[in-house]
Formats: sequence, structure tokens, C-alpha cells
Amino acid sequence: MKRFLTLALALIALFSVAYAQKNNLGGRRQMVGIAFYNLENLFDTIPNNPENRDLEYTPGGQKQWDTRKYNNKLRNLAYAISQFTTPGTPMGPAIIGVSEIENRSVLDDLVAQPELKPWNLQVVHHDSPDARGVDVGLLYNPRMFKFERVTNHRLTTIPFRTRDQMCVVGTIGGERIAVIVNHWPSRLGGQEQSSPNREAAAALSRQIADSLWRVDPDIGVIIMGDLNDDPMDKSCAKVLGAKRDADGVGPHGFYNPFWRKLDSGIGTLAYKSQWNLFDQIIISGNIANAPEDRWHFYRADVLNKDFLKDTEGNRQGYPRRTFASGSYLNGYSDHFPTEILLIRYMKPISK
Repeated sequence: MKRFLTLALALIALFSVAYAQKNNLGGRRQMVGIAFYNLENLFDTIPNNPENRDLEYTPGGQKQWDTRKYNNKLRNLAYAISQFTTPGTPMGPAIIGVSEIENRSVLDDLVAQPELKPWNLQVVHHDSPDARGVDVGLLYNPRMFKFERVTNHRLTTIPFRTRDQMCVVGTIGGERIAVIVNHWPSRLGGQEQSSPNREAAAALSRQIADSLWRVDPDIGVIIMGDLNDDPMDKSCAKVLGAKRDADGVGPHGFYNPFWRKLDSGIGTLAYKSQWNLFDQIIISGNIANAPEDRWHFYRADVLNKDFLKDTEGNRQGYPRRTFASGSYLNGYSDHFPTEILLIRYMKPISK
């Protein structure tokens, strides 16, 4: 048995070397994480919205949202994000898109938490006109992602105010990447009746991507967010054109690695025993099918860690949220986070 194991290990090592030589992968493998997390109503306690959209999350509001609950929420979310690590990404993701945040200050408070402070995460935020008073934002680690610019895009083709789409452009290891952070309109009124609103949001994301490629055809584009639709729904599969499989996706097409996750029964939120996967990270074809020496897709994960789950009652196994049925649970979020990993092999330096 010992001789067999030795022979097997030798063959694996030989195959690995041959594969690396065949694909010019004699250099070092690099890995980077890109994540998204709906933070579920991360509001401060101050009634500072001129239209009183935040009164529910104040000490005198319905949720009795006080300093203790706010600090608990920050600690919980910071701990959750601190666990977005892998052996290849020990300092966490390079980029974390977020949604359901009230303002810039709550993100500043979040990244200042002891669990996240060593990462020195930087904040990108913009106030949206959303009727409920929530925005999208982006956190990034400056050691991995070099920020260039941000633009914000308003969805004006629907009959109510919703979140702006944030497009952040920068470089990871010298390669230019654009990340479009979204929180598409909800299913209020029913999925079918509200679908045109999300189709309009998908069309805007596609328009942003096309405008990026007109300027820089080689830039990689990542569309992420709480899309309030599943991968096979019309907004994602038809309007955005995000495919279930990467094979055949052109450089300026899109691949949705979370489609197969939902096919296998894995979701990011649940209602009445039905799982949905609204929290998606969709990548352009020039990332999905990039050569080995450029950033290319490696893996997609729903970060449904045990500590993020409810452990009892009819919500057992669901995301442990902050409130449920009017009761304070001191949880994390009603959505699980998602993450993709990209890898590349640095070619050896010629002697």
C-alpha cells in the first residue's frame, strides 16, 4: 500500500509538471476573490433623511433601532465578511459589492470594525434616489485593486425611484476590470407583473458594459448584485444574455456561473421552502474564457456558512436575518453572500 501511494503521488506530480510545461505555466499561480453581499438594511440610528425614509430604523421607530442593535449589526457583518477567505485569498476578496446600505457613514463604520481593519478596505459610495433610502456600494482592498474611477447610472425608464447602478473601474494585477454593482427593482406586485422593471435594469447594465467596451474592448466586465431575479429569468438570461455555460460565450457576452448552483438546489435566500439565487456575479466572456496567463474564472460559491444560518423553527437552514416576524434576532442578513475566484498563471521569466 505504501509503495502504491508513493507511485500515485509521483504520477500526480509528473502530470502537474507536464501540464504546466504544456501550458507555459511554469510561473506562480495567483488568485483573487470578488464578492457580493446584501447587508439587509444597514441603517444608522440617526433620522437624517429629509423624506423620513429611515424612520423605521431609529430609536423611536418600529424597529426600535438603537446604538446597541446598530453596533451588533456592524460586528456581525464584519465577522461574516472576515470569513470570506480561502487558502489562496488569505486577506479576503479584492472587491466586495454591497447593497441595502443607508449612506457612506455606515460603510465607514463597517470597515473600521476590528475584524476588518487590518484589511484597510476602502469605500466607494454614491447617494441614490431610491424611495426606501438604500444604496449600493463597493469595498476594495487597495493592495489588490487599484481604483481608477466611478460612474453612477440612473434607471429612468420605470415609474418609480430605484437604486442607481455603480460602475467602478480599476486594475487587478495590471489588468483592467469594471464592476457594475446593482440592486434591481423588487418583485413587489408579483414576479411577472414587475419583471419589466428588472428587464429595464438589465438593459441599463448591458448598455454600461457596451459603453465600456467601445472605449476599451479588452476590459473585463463583472455585473454583480441583488438582481431580484434568478439566473434563468428573462432579465438575466434574455436581456442581459448571461449564459448557463461558458463554452461559446464571446468576449463581450456574459457567463453566469450561479445558474448551475441554483440548478443543484443552492440559493441565497428562501421563502416558504423555495430557494432563489438573486445574488449573482456575472462575468464577461473575455474573463470566462481568458487564456491561462490572464485573470480567468476558477470557481463560484454561495457562502452559506453554518454560522449565517437559522438553526431552529420553520426557518432552519435559511439565512439568519436581523428581524423576522417583528422579532429581533441579532442576525446577519436575509441573503447569503456570493463570491467568484479568478486565477492566472504568471509565465516564468526567460533567462
